[in-house]
Amino acid sequence: MNRQMDTLSLIPLFSAAVANASVDISIPIQRVIDRHWYVLGEEVANFEREFAEYVGVRRCISVANGTDAIELALRGLGVGKGDYVVAVANAGFYGSTAIHAIGAMPLYVDVDDASLTMSPDALLEVLKQKPKAVIVTHLYGQLANIEELLRITDAAGVKLVEDCAQSHGAHRGGKQAGSFGAVGCFSFYPTKNLGALGDGGAVVTNDMDLASRIQQLRQYGWSKKYQVAVPDGRNSRLDEIQAAVLCEKLPHLNKCNAERRSIAHRYNMAFATLPLRTPPSTAEDYVAHLYVMRVNSRDTFRAFLKARGISTDVHYPIPDHLQPAYPQAKYFPLEVTEAASGAVVSLPCFPGLSDTEVDCVVTAVQDYFQQ
Repeated sequence: MNRQMDTLSLIPLFSAAVANASVDISIPIQRVIDRHWYVLGEEVANFEREFAEYVGVRRCISVANGTDAIELALRGLGVGKGDYVVAVANAGFYGSTAIHAIGAMPLYVDVDDASLTMSPDALLEVLKQKPKAVIVTHLYGQLANIEELLRITDAAGVKLVEDCAQSHGAHRGGKQAGSFGAVGCFSFYPTKNLGALGDGGAVVTNDMDLASRIQQLRQYGWSKKYQVAVPDGRNSRLDEIQAAVLCEKLPHLNKCNAERRSIAHRYNMAFATLPLRTPPSTAEDYVAHLYVMRVNSRDTFRAFLKARGISTDVHYPIPDHLQPAYPQAKYFPLEVTEAASGAVVSLPCFPGLSDTEVDCVVTAVQDYFQQ
């Protein structure tokens, strides 16, 4: 859609109103209201079935949010207090939050310099510490080198958890994000490529026994009502309204992803000769959840764009191993992670962003480097 704007208009980093404009979400909401069933009902069952089919797995278990999805997936795999879990340190602390909630210990490894996703070489080195699991984050919508990472973890007998919170619909070789590892974890926070009207998450897997354990864990550890058969359960359920909205939006996901990729491709082409780093791929293994580039003098760059009415953000400024709440974090050399944290900056990239607005972003970035 095209919207009128002037030079003083603010181009947002994301707009839920614009991104959701092509879907009438009042219809599924009214359907839930009319049914008078609000938790773990028909809408949740329908969404779990449809999302599992979309990802290409046997089961989907919906939960309250993406962080719960990772925590319950780890618990389902038998990760407990004192166990090591390998993770990257540049993904916003969400996976780290789940690890700490269990009482496990993160082992941070560096990322690939191009994709900013987990480095297979770094993973090989850390496996000597005998971790219980590995969390691979498909960051910014870019599918990690998941095939090689999975080969490494399979050889070591370590379970691989995919963090797909930013990669709904990314695929390679006929397989979707979330269908490679032992288990995949999704967030449906409103800004995600498939976003609800509030918090939401899901765990997907082909392992039916694992699915059964996670389904019990999401509701108190019940094997049947009021009978707690699994320890460390919790109340983590996707409500009917969110499930209904997600069902309504799921058929539009591929089209929205294509629109995001198109914007990212325009940026990459326009910035090809500038002194900055752009995303390495705009193919189908990238769904442009965030368009993140790397620039020197980031604060000056962001101030320039702000003065031109363009919103930016930093995803993420503080690596997990440097967060003040956990000063004893254990990590391996993280040179790429630390360098990237001082240079990454996100530009507007979402469905409904008009051609005029994209042109304004392009012109502003080019003008910054030409001044």
